[in-house]
Amino acid sequence: MGVEKMSVSFDLELGEAIRESAGEHGSSVSSWLAEAARDRLRRDALQWALDDWQKEFGAFTPEEIAEANRKLDRAAALRQPGAA
Repeated sequence: MGVEKMSVSFDLELGEAIRESAGEHGSSVSSWLAEAARDRLRRDALQWALDDWQKEFGAFTPEEIAEANRKLDRAAALRQPGAA
């Protein structure tokens, strides 16, 4: 796998927050940004898949959305430090 070097610019506060978060996670800024970019690409792909699903099968119902939110909240809670 090759590597592409890029030059990016951020406002000062965002740049500092990125450096701080990368340090807290024990990763380089480059690794942190690459992970953030992968996460964004996955979210975009998921959104496209959900849009296609709804085009084919119709809009999600309020009940389906509520159930999905409950599952996402539960999954997020499990990812918190100290969660059982």
